[in-house]
Amino acid sequence: HVQLVESGGGSVEAGGSLRLSCVVSGVPYGSACMGWFRQAPGKEREPVAFFYTRDSSTEYADSVKGRFTISRINQNNTIFLQMDSLAPEDTAMYYCAADRVTFGSAVVCFNRQSEKYGFWGQGTQVTVS
Repeated sequence: HVQLVESGGGSVEAGGSLRLSCVVSGVPYGSACMGWFRQAPGKEREPVAFFYTRDSSTEYADSVKGRFTISRINQNNTIFLQMDSLAPEDTAMYYCAADRVTFGSAVVCFNRQSEKYGFWGQGTQVTVS
């Protein structure tokens, strides 16, 4: 049984920080893509940050590079998105996503269409004012 449970959203002022968490269960860890999408009102869902579990490589959207950091704890299969220097344009619903892949890389994970991700968290709202 696959389950992704998110937490950590909220409202902050511009320049502030938030950390999102996603506990992933039921997805084999050997070769998988795990990360975060976001969707702002009236906009398409976009990838934010991903990593590939086999080599722990990471990939970020240009708009968040240097401000966001994706990481994970192996023991309980939890992934985090540390978001610093938040700006109003970061306001969106953030979704954790994961899926098994036969082979890949962080770039492959990042560019994988959202429709191809089989497992999703419930979403958590981030609002920056």
